[in-house]
Amino acid sequence: MTTKDSIIKIAKETIALESQSISNLANLLDDDFAETVELIYKSKGRVIITGIGKSAIIATKIVATLNSTGTPAVFMHAADAIHGDLGLILEDDVVICISKSGNTPEIKVLVPLIKNAKNTLIAITGNKDSFLGKQADHILNAYVAKEACPNNLAPTTSTTAQLVIGDALAVCLLEIRGFSSRDFAKYHPGGALGKKLYLRVYDLSSANQKPQVSPETNVKQVIIEISEKMLGVTAVVDNNKIIGIITDGDLRRMLTKVDNFSNLTAKDIMSKNPKHIEEDAMAVDAMEVMETNGISQLLVEKDGNYAGVVHLHDLIKEGII
Repeated sequence: MTTKDSIIKIAKETIALESQSISNLANLLDDDFAETVELIYKSKGRVIITGIGKSAIIATKIVATLNSTGTPAVFMHAADAIHGDLGLILEDDVVICISKSGNTPEIKVLVPLIKNAKNTLIAITGNKDSFLGKQADHILNAYVAKEACPNNLAPTTSTTAQLVIGDALAVCLLEIRGFSSRDFAKYHPGGALGKKLYLRVYDLSSANQKPQVSPETNVKQVIIEISEKMLGVTAVVDNNKIIGIITDGDLRRMLTKVDNFSNLTAKDIMSKNPKHIEEDAMAVDAMEVMETNGISQLLVEKDGNYAGVVHLHDLIKEGII
């Protein structure tokens, strides 16, 4: 009977086996890998990645990774390629073929067609002596001693190795291209990840009202300003320079200390030297300032002048938090 302990044992053995195989890939790297990276980097065309079965699934992931990191790539299923999709390959394209054995029937039909078209062929295979290995211009060795499958049949460790080789390719190309987080944002504009990379403080603060009072503004008008602008805060500004901040919390603390506040002004209850941020800073930086200081609002400046307010709710609404 299978127990929880035995399930955990099998899982640990699977992870250990795969991790050992992946670690060994570093020992298999050679000049072919470096030359492949240089070839793709200098190529005027795209990277066409093909495979069959589980290798085809890995190919689609590698294509996605390359595309998102600045290297144009296209997936071509090996079976479909010999039934019309071969037209995907253009003159300057580099073709990567993924196959554990390197001897599948579809690969044996496809490889000569690629070679006849004069495209450079890169093999990601665990069998350098296979048909694919012998025909390829460069081989990226993805050899694994054993599949994690107890019958040594289901592609497990081998497909993980293929995926890691693809990641290594993508990261090397990313580094050579000097691909920055700003570049990454261009390819990932959607969702919280993209917003963290491109959304700036101004994008949020410009949609808010701009609460402000002078140092001499009486407390009643301060309360009205905070209420009307609905941000729970107002800046205290002198000659367009921030000299203080008044929050809802400051007003509550004032009411616990005085019975009559009719003669009080903004400068009497404001907090001096408030935290602030430039409007061209990243929104994620504003989040970090708020989290570090335990605050919900942050005053915004432009060239040293008061420019508005960014609120914690703005960050939540945009999915930054």
